[in-house]
Amino acid sequence: MSLKQKLQEDLKSSMKNKDNTRKSVVTLIRASIKQYEVDNRVELGDAEITDLIAKLLKQTRDSLGEFKKANRDDLVSQAEAEIEVLKEYLPQQLSEEELNEIVISTISEVGATSMKDMKKIMSSIMPKVKGRADGKLINELVRKNLQ
Repeated sequence: MSLKQKLQEDLKSSMKNKDNTRKSVVTLIRASIKQYEVDNRVELGDAEITDLIAKLLKQTRDSLGEFKKANRDDLVSQAEAEIEVLKEYLPQQLSEEELNEIVISTISEVGATSMKDMKKIMSSIMPKVKGRADGKLINELVRKNLQ
């Protein structure tokens, strides 16, 4: 079953079960997919849809940070629920330990010695962990390991 079909089925079941959070998140994902397909006149496959969902997850996490700063507990709990639903459609995320191992091996692979090599390291790591890790976390781990 493709990711599009799974989203369609999940939308139906969330409507039947009156799960408003899941319904709104699935609707948002489907709208984003449709918007991208119409704008670029392409049919998205599972890999591209996963990238789109990862982008939505990042945006929601950024919003969550802003909601916390503004002490908006109602929006914080809603954003956290949305994040959990979005994670269900992404591949299993790597743990911080697994990421750290990848970062260390990539640094030695590339032969990086200073922060000047940051771009080289990041461009080498990102394809390896595509959709399975947050870019901010990778960036922090690279900085920590280069010091």
